[in-house]
Amino acid sequence: MADVYKEAFWAAYSYTRTQLARTRMRVLLVSALALYGAALAKPSAVDSYVAKESPIAKAGLLANIGPKGAKAAGAKAGVVIASPSTSDPNYLYTWVRDSSLVFKVIIDQFTSGKDKSLLGRIQDFVAAEKTLQQVSNPSGTVTTGGLGEPKFNIDLTAFTEPWGRPQRDGPALRSTAMIAYANWLRKTSSTANVVKNLWPAIKLDLDYVVANWNSTGFDLWEEVSASSFFTTAVQHRSLREGAALAKALGQNASAYITQADNALCFLQSYWNPTGGYITANTRGGRSGKDANTALASVHTFDPAAGCDAATFQPCSDKALASLKVYVDSFRDIYAINKGIAPNAAVATGRYPEDVYFGGNPWYLTTAVVAEQLYDALIVWKAQESLKVTSISLPFFRQFLSSVTVGTYGCTSSTYKKLTAAIKTFADDTLAIHAKYTPANGGLAEQFDRATGVSPAPLSAVDLTWSYAAALTVFAARDGVSPASWGAKGLKVPKVCKPGPPVPTANMTFNVLATTVPGESIYITGSIDPLQNWSPDNALLLSSANYPTWTITLTVPASTNFEYKYIRKTNGVLTAWESDPNNSVSSPANGTLVVNDTWR
Repeated sequence: MADVYKEAFWAAYSYTRTQLARTRMRVLLVSALALYGAALAKPSAVDSYVAKESPIAKAGLLANIGPKGAKAAGAKAGVVIASPSTSDPNYLYTWVRDSSLVFKVIIDQFTSGKDKSLLGRIQDFVAAEKTLQQVSNPSGTVTTGGLGEPKFNIDLTAFTEPWGRPQRDGPALRSTAMIAYANWLRKTSSTANVVKNLWPAIKLDLDYVVANWNSTGFDLWEEVSASSFFTTAVQHRSLREGAALAKALGQNASAYITQADNALCFLQSYWNPTGGYITANTRGGRSGKDANTALASVHTFDPAAGCDAATFQPCSDKALASLKVYVDSFRDIYAINKGIAPNAAVATGRYPEDVYFGGNPWYLTTAVVAEQLYDALIVWKAQESLKVTSISLPFFRQFLSSVTVGTYGCTSSTYKKLTAAIKTFADDTLAIHAKYTPANGGLAEQFDRATGVSPAPLSAVDLTWSYAAALTVFAARDGVSPASWGAKGLKVPKVCKPGPPVPTANMTFNVLATTVPGESIYITGSIDPLQNWSPDNALLLSSANYPTWTITLTVPASTNFEYKYIRKTNGVLTAWESDPNNSVSSPANGTLVVNDTWR
């Protein structure tokens, strides 16, 4: 239709030049211009979706925060429920990770002046998290590893059932959220206020990160105990921001700076130069292609850092190359992606090997693809150029096959073609998100891989993280960029150091168990020295004192963990001990002897 209006305009213009009926021509010109402008300004389907879904997403997020949230009955003030779903699956708990990501969105909206009504909720969040920091739990106490506990009951009591613990991204994400609030308080209140009311809680989390950033733990999907790119990336960010805040408050920042450098050095080890992507986890028997990496780039986005590759900024060559590999891994595994061109947008999930609830696309993982690209466009626009390297060349060639390695200024046709195509790809990804969002705007955890829709939401309904991810991708599409956190100009140390030594203790495990010839007793459990629940790598106990089987191990000091004994016949697994798992806390030092009987 725009071409019709253009024709009307030029016809009217030519007619005017004949100097006929000038008054009439002015009317025609104004009308044609108005129609042409209206055609150009007509909102796209994605514009309409964003306008409709934004208030729904915000309302959905706030509904899941206690005590007044419409779907958060029973939750204490400031507590974020992951979802109101209570069965298949039961997500009516509060996760430190989810809560921190959600409140980072809320704090950013508040401190930017977008919504001043959020202050009370932020204060409730701070109070709730201070309480949780002090709750003894299966991961330990506040001084013995308890800050690594991933989830709690919504009444702020400990969740004591078996789980993938510890998860070491929570303290980093929580400190990042609180630091954003602390920086606002410093400007509007006083340094003394922050030192008294916020710094003690922030320092607890930062000190945990200092001591544990290079220790393995369960990843953000709570399935693999390993070193995780997302965890290391957010830990590095928290230490940088923590150091800056510490200096501003007159506190000692040296440990944060030292370990931030070490974490940054370690962060480089996740890059897979052969595959051309960031490996999400160092274990787990998977490809390592995972939304973990795109989420890390988005949640550590610092617009002042440009396209820095050391911190894997959204527009860095490594982050872009990795994004392409991740997206492409889903092209052939979901029916809803079949028949889509190999350079067009598709729905994405957590990782291609996923089988949880059937292994479907997730709303938040599909949204993060678009968000990373919107973030990249923000930086390219600001710096008025983009750079194509040999690493990012495959990414850019899916949008312009003739592009070559080089730097392209904003006036070049290459820059214009690439940014326009990438914006379209991001919008098309968001259009997929829109296509499979139900009419009421409710965002569950997943949508159906075969049809995109189902009689009921897949997995957890009204997932708070899904709503938060929608709000951040909408903001990025509008060109909203976060505050800098100090990623600009960082140098990767030439020599990587492992971080502070982890205190250890010795533990002897004795188990009374009768066996038959060829049968032996092994042990495995939830920490590295116990092989992270791997039956294949379980540790053989000695039968020297049969029928008591014995092993002595060096384990992390002051750590709560779980374990079980298993039976193998000629090295083949035959039986696990019956439930529940055994649990124990290692001593702060010295030796502890544990005497068990096979169950």
